[in-house]
Parts: sequence; structure tokens; C-alpha cells
Amino acid sequence: MDLTKSDKILVTCGLPYANGSAHLGHLRTYIPGDAYVRYLKRFGYDVIFVCGSDTHGAPIELAAEQAGVIPKELVDKYHAHYEHIFEKMNIGVDLYGTTEAPYHYHRVQTIIRILEENGHIETREVDLPYCETCQTFLADRFLTGTCPYCGAQARGDECDQGCQRYLDADQLINPRCVTCGSPAIKRSARHHFFKLPDFTEFLIKFNEQLKGTPLARNYALGWIRQGLKEWGISRNLKWGIPYPGDEELVLYVWAENYAGYISFTEEWAGRHNADWEEYWIRDGKLVHFIGADIVYHHAVFWPAMLKGAEYNTPYAIVASGMVKVEGHGLSKSRGFVIDIEEDFIQNGIDLDAVRYYMLSYTGFTRDLDFVWKDFQTKMNNELVGILGNYAYRVLLFIQKNFQVIPDGIIIDPIQEKITETIEALQVAVNEYRFKEATDIVMQLASFGNTFFQQCEPWKSIKEDSKRCERDLYQCLQLLTAIAILIEPTMPTVAERLWLQLGQTGSVHDTQVEACLKPIKPGTKLQKPQVLFDKIFDETIEKMSAILDKRIESARAKAN
Repeated sequence: MDLTKSDKILVTCGLPYANGSAHLGHLRTYIPGDAYVRYLKRFGYDVIFVCGSDTHGAPIELAAEQAGVIPKELVDKYHAHYEHIFEKMNIGVDLYGTTEAPYHYHRVQTIIRILEENGHIETREVDLPYCETCQTFLADRFLTGTCPYCGAQARGDECDQGCQRYLDADQLINPRCVTCGSPAIKRSARHHFFKLPDFTEFLIKFNEQLKGTPLARNYALGWIRQGLKEWGISRNLKWGIPYPGDEELVLYVWAENYAGYISFTEEWAGRHNADWEEYWIRDGKLVHFIGADIVYHHAVFWPAMLKGAEYNTPYAIVASGMVKVEGHGLSKSRGFVIDIEEDFIQNGIDLDAVRYYMLSYTGFTRDLDFVWKDFQTKMNNELVGILGNYAYRVLLFIQKNFQVIPDGIIIDPIQEKITETIEALQVAVNEYRFKEATDIVMQLASFGNTFFQQCEPWKSIKEDSKRCERDLYQCLQLLTAIAILIEPTMPTVAERLWLQLGQTGSVHDTQVEACLKPIKPGTKLQKPQVLFDKIFDETIEKMSAILDKRIESARAKAN
């Protein structure tokens, strides 16, 4: 990794769309993004983390119309919802913004003006789909038809049911109005276009050098080499950011939402007496965590806009695999969805266990298939059976016999094991291998379990109390290191363990060097408490029934 301790690092996650509740698919990038930031802080890097609600575009306007509310009411509701979810899931953004904020309007319109001044935008008349019944132009989600590339049913902006290709509304075959079902006709309208083909060579070179996951680079390069087209960046909608100098139109949501990464940084900097230009104008390192479905937005459109407006371009794009539920592609309309609030929070599911599952179940770039039974098995075997068991049996034994950290110093094998763990962990994090990172820390807990068992303190306390104390000291040193190293994965559990170990300060502010700092003998330990509760079959049966009911309800609506 080329990152250095002197770099100003900015990490972002793709913005959640403020037209529905948070589900499992969102956690696929938000939790790894948060864990990555926490790891960097443990390793001593200078990093901030921003995200926020994506609040504009045709889907918002359509969802508000269907709900019988104005768009502002809808986005305010879901913006508050996502703030709540981020807090509950310990996704520790430095600022959670909204693209409906005045500071975002200002930054976006400034970018568009710079692009115009630099000759990267042209205005012309084009024929666009129009509904005579509704007497309106049909932008994006207000239009449906057949994909010209694969023949699947498609939306006006994307072939969401087929080849996943980005589309312009005028490309659809047999287009129809979503609201009334009437065939769309063509009518002339004035619009603004970003000259994307002019950036072809730049984008090829940019993606060839891009850090992050190969999934992002390879997908983007394949798409670029098929040939780029001018990109329409204005829409005939009522809800959105007015196009600067042409306020009868609004900016296409994908021409303004990721500028939130800049406007949120700018807002954060204003609140903390910092300089946002260190990240976006000078030599900042920008790391984007996104889902695979928005790679071409972030690896093609976004860097071209940044280059054209003379901002920094991303250092790394970290794209995840997709999410499935019980073997089926995640789909709200078909009921194959896990809702964060309704399923996890309201049913008392351990949210740190959810974080652990999302990070450790499979490699980050692979598809993650959430199965309730697998969740139970992983929780009980690994968190309860390995980590929780090690912590509780060590702390309980010491509580019964000493109540404080026993006398001792770190022996070489323990110091070497902790050092090896830290070094391996840093390599895994630098390469965005989060499953490997969680496995490495769990292996340290397994090592501790084996060490405790081999030492047999229940025997040595009767035969050689000094050796018993020395061995138990090693176990506590390992637990202290584990508390620090599991914090990015399970911050709440890490803090509970940290306090049980009698440590001062917050584990969230503790760097990896403290893993090898000798713990202080005589420090009073808290009464041990189990870190994880076992998940019983009754809970899994209940959660599976909730999912089954959701699927049945979706099928009934479809019929």
C-alpha cells in the first residue's frame, strides 16, 4: 500500500438512497468501510470518514408520489432513519450529510460551472420520451421499456433486470409511462451533456493505475473500451438541484450525488477548523467503498468529472460482491430482503455479531449469501465457542483466585505471536481482505484457548502459584491485544472486554502498539460477563418465519 502516515486520507461509502429503509445490502459496504477506517486509525493513519443521504432524482419523486407525500417529507424521514441505523450499527462516520443541504447545492453548482468554463459541457436540443396523457417528459424511473442490448425489461436509466448496462431514456424499445402506462412519444427538449468521450484515454490510464479491488478496475476498463457516449446530466423533473443558469431543468442525480463526498468533507472541515482542500485539491488520498452495481458511476463518470473540474481523483475504489438472501438475489419486491431495523434491531439480534458475519463470512469481492442458519452456526461456533469462551474462562478463573492482574512479564512466545498477528493483520487490511483480517484475530483467540488449556492453571495454582500467575498474565496480555484488534470488527464487544480487563481510556482510541505494552500487575479486574449469548434454534425459526412471511406477501402482491 502506498499510503503513508503523513497522508490525508478520506474514506467514503456509496450514499444510501433516501426512499426506503436500510437493508442487508447496505451493510455490505458500510461495515467494511467503517472497519477499514477503524483499522487505519489503529495503525496510526490520519483518516476521516464521510457519508450521507442521496436525496434527489426520479426514484425519489416517484416514491413520494406513490406515498402521497412531497419529496422533501420522504427524504427527511429516511435521512433520519439512516442516521439512526448508522448509530446503531456503530458505523462511525465523521459526518453524515445530505445532498439536500445548501452546502451541497453550492458545491455541485460550482463544479458544473467549472466544467462549463473548461469546455466539458455542451447544450443542445434532443428528442426525449414524453407522455401525452400526463403531459410530462419521462425521466429515468418514470419510463419503462425493453433494453436495446439484451431484450430484458428495463428502466429509463438502467437495464436493472438484465445486462445491468447504463442506459439513456431515449434508448429504450417500446417505452411506456410508468405512471399511466401510455406509450411514450418523442418530443424535442433542451438539455446539457457532459463530453465523456473526451476523457477516454485519461479514464483508461486512471483505471489501470487505480488501487482497490480488481472488480472495480476490470469492470470499468471493459466498459470504457466498448466506447463512451456523451452523458446527459440534466432532467425534466420538479425535484432536484436546479441546473445552474438553466433552472427549468434539474441536474441528473448521478451528476450531483457523489459530489456529496466533497460537500460533506467541506462541511466537516468547516466544523473542525480543517482545510477540505487538503483532501480534494492538493494531495489527499480518496478511498471509495461501493457496491459492484455502481462501479461504472465511480470509476468512469465521477473521475472524469473530477478531472474536468480540476479536483483530485480517487486513489482507490473498493467494490464489494453482491448480496443474496437464502440463496436468492436480494430483492425487496420479491421479499428476499433482511431489514436492519425490523429484523436485527427490533428482535434483539447482536449487532456486533452481524458486523462480524458481514466481514468474515466470505471474501469482500465475492457474493455474500445470508442464511439465518449459517449466521447461528458462525455465531455459536466462533464468537461464543472461541472468543467468548476464552475471555470468560480466563477472567472467571482470575476473578475467583486473584481479582487483579497477576504478577508477570510478557514472555517471548506471546510477544512473538502478538507481533505476527499485527503484521499479518496490516497486510490483510492493506489489501482489503476483511475476512482474512477477522480470521487472523480469531486465530489469536484460538491460540489463547490452547495456551490456557495447556497451562492447566487449575493444577498449577495448587502446585506452583508463581507459574500460575505468570501463565495467567500471558492470557490477559493476549486478551488485551484481542480487545484492541477486534475493535474495528466489533466495537461494542471490544469496549466491554477492555473494561473487564480493567484498562483505562477507550479502546476506540488505542493504537496497535498498546497490544505489546505490558499490562500492569495489580490492576483490579471487573466481574467477568459473557461477551456473546448463544443463539438458539427457536430464534432462528422465528427469524426464518418472518422472512418466509415477507416472501409470501411479496408474491401475493405480484399476483
